[in-house]
Amino acid sequence: QVQLVESGGGLVQAGGSLRLSCAVSGGTFSSYTMAWFRQAPGKEREFVAHVSRSGDLTNYAGSVKGRFTISRDNAKNAAYLQMNNLQPEDTAVYFCGARAAMVPRSSWYTYDYWGQGTQVTVSS
Repeated sequence: QVQLVESGGGLVQAGGSLRLSCAVSGGTFSSYTMAWFRQAPGKEREFVAHVSRSGDLTNYAGSVKGRFTISRDNAKNAAYLQMNNLQPEDTAVYFCGARAAMVPRSSWYTYDYWGQGTQVTVSS
């Protein structure tokens, strides 16, 4: 059984930084494309970033490009999201997802496994 556990969320002031981690167990981590999504209250889950299985290809939502960086460490079975210059509109629950396929996607329903989420709150 594949399990994903996110950590690293918290409360930060606008302009601050956080680093989210996603630990994966129970599967072959290097065979999954990984992604981060977020969901604010009353809104749909939205794509933030994804990374290919090898880690060499990444893609970002326009709203976070240049501020967020997704990465992975296949030796540690973990994915990360470095978030810089956080803004109040970044406030949401952040989820990591794993997709058992070669090609990353930005649609949340194409991901096979999910973590429980970690809250990120940015104050103005």
